[in-house]
Amino acid sequence: MASTAVEACTWTVATLARYTPATISVLLQVHDRLRCVAATGAWQVFSTVPPKSGIVGRVYASGASATVPDVADDPDYLPVRPDVTAEICVPVLDPAGRPIGVLDLQWSEATELGPWRETAERLAARLGARIMALGGPPAESRSEKLLRHATALTSAPTEWDLMTAAIVAARDVSTLSAAVLVLNGRRGPRLGAPTGTPGELESRIRAELTEAGVGRLGRLINRAHRQGSAYTLGEAGHPPIDEYQPLARAGVRTLVSVPIGQPDVGGVLLVADERLLRPDPTTVNLIELLAGQAWGAVDRLRTLAQLREQASSDPLTGLRHTGPFGQRLAAATPGRTALLAIDVDGFKTVNDTYGHQAGDRLLVGLARALEGALRHGDELYRVGGDEFVAVIEVSRPEEAVRIAERLTEAARRTGRTISVGVALPQPGEPAERTLRRADQALYQVKRQGRDAVRLAAA
Repeated sequence: MASTAVEACTWTVATLARYTPATISVLLQVHDRLRCVAATGAWQVFSTVPPKSGIVGRVYASGASATVPDVADDPDYLPVRPDVTAEICVPVLDPAGRPIGVLDLQWSEATELGPWRETAERLAARLGARIMALGGPPAESRSEKLLRHATALTSAPTEWDLMTAAIVAARDVSTLSAAVLVLNGRRGPRLGAPTGTPGELESRIRAELTEAGVGRLGRLINRAHRQGSAYTLGEAGHPPIDEYQPLARAGVRTLVSVPIGQPDVGGVLLVADERLLRPDPTTVNLIELLAGQAWGAVDRLRTLAQLREQASSDPLTGLRHTGPFGQRLAAATPGRTALLAIDVDGFKTVNDTYGHQAGDRLLVGLARALEGALRHGDELYRVGGDEFVAVIEVSRPEEAVRIAERLTEAARRTGRTISVGVALPQPGEPAERTLRRADQALYQVKRQGRDAVRLAAA
């Protein structure tokens, strides 16, 4: 008489409970978990269990029943009541013999387990057949899907992983077939990263939006943030507005458009299908919640990136300091990477005469001048109070010397002078040894009058 799988499980548990004082539960596979769909009263029951956890997980994974006369002897036992002594767990199988869940009974008093195992197995077999006849185990609700995806969003390690997870979540929660993110950036609107395997409709949408150009993408974002979320109702004979024409050309007939983040740095989430459907307001609300979760996770990742950058940068000059410098040294190419050890001439006198604030201003101005004299791709680090190191890629030592001389000229234009020692890594030479040779060349410059460049001996 049961009309749903949950009803079938509930009646099975209730009927069993009339004949034994056991704690009884039925857990069915829902997505990637065993979910309790029916149980007798207990102080606590496990709502969900990972498929391989506990005795129930072991039975589900193996498809074989388990009789446990003393739960204290079974390392897989998951305690529900402190007085439980024995447990019988049997798999609930579909007609093809595949596990779809488990039927679990636990006793706190002496019980003849053999007959109850036989009874439980016969009931589980009938229950499995009935569940499949009713359409199978209950599916996740859309709210449950949203919560599961929200967890995935918060644990995404990179922004690319996060955006991919958001697209997958939007398709799953909405049941529409395609999802695309359009995001604002420093260079204008752009399409977010595709999923690992975009479907045919999603590929067509991406191609049409790319062809449409940044102007139309900007209008899509502005419309979403100015007027809020929107969705089609599937009526034929109503042409789309101009911003949505590329989507129509891609074959979209159903669209949910939801703003994400702030207008200047956020964008719009487009969830679409080529079928003529009628999204309901609840669907739109769920996608709005998903967009909010996604943007909150993006903001968290960007904040962490800023904190990491601050931790690896000199707070005074903004140059990267010893941590990243050590990593760059480890990647030095023998014969191609030159290290320029730089020291500010007379810096201690400035500090002693005019104070540390004047010294700080000198360092900041000098750092900007040296950065401006370097080529694109060259890197400048502050490794001490008035000590800098430039790491540059060159084809021969003379090129490194010329760049070092450009740095001395840039320093003179600020009213200060610097001394520079240059060294190129030799094959098999540790990076620290190369830097030591550059320092030795620098101190030779200091001893010979400063404001000059010297190439270290090989």
